[in-house]
Amino acid sequence: MNKVAFIGSYDKADLMLYVAKVLTILGKKVILVDATALQKTRYIIPKMTQAKKYITTFENIDVAIGFESFGEIKKYKELEDTAKLDYDYALVNIDSYRGYYNFKIQTEDKRFFVTSFDVYCLRRGLQVFKRMDSPVLTQRILFSKDMEPAEVEYLNYLSKNLNVKWVEDIIFFSFENGDQSAIFANQRSERIQVRGLSSQYIDGILYITEEISGAKQSEVKKAIKILERV
Repeated sequence: MNKVAFIGSYDKADLMLYVAKVLTILGKKVILVDATALQKTRYIIPKMTQAKKYITTFENIDVAIGFESFGEIKKYKELEDTAKLDYDYALVNIDSYRGYYNFKIQTEDKRFFVTSFDVYCLRRGLQVFKRMDSPVLTQRILFSKDMEPAEVEYLNYLSKNLNVKWVEDIIFFSFENGDQSAIFANQRSERIQVRGLSSQYIDGILYITEEISGAKQSEVKKAIKILERV
């Protein structure tokens, strides 16, 4: 099972659902784990339950909410500690070092740092790296309106004394009111759709999925075209 950590205090739930859905269209078995304090996924996935922790299946994606480790997920599934979870990919939504540590994110695992440029998101998100023992290679996913070089320079300044090594390539998402409206509409439909999203947003989904899966761009584009028809 390949673990992919989406790190930061920025809201990543919808983006991760889009990526997870494209991975399933590519034939991959995926579990999305919400290990954040807010657990927004609990409210946007259409399952009303009072359970503190549970796993539900949504659009062929297993979604795990309320768990603090893969060991807890195994216990919930009544598996032995030594058993392997039967997934190709685990996408883990993390906003604290505790989550990073408990889910045992390793050097070989893929890591994305997701943030906007408001100071809260930047500073709180970067706290995850403060307790790292050694630099970890991480790719930046940046949400911004203007994409100013000064914004990236500020992020680099805040992180210069932390144990993080940034991948050179940056994935940019532009703030567009149309994207936010489309995301809200798609939530209300209780389906994972990309209808109404800007081409820039969809390109970001494509690039992240490529990075995770190693699939050819043509294959990922074909999968997204299938999702666009939903």
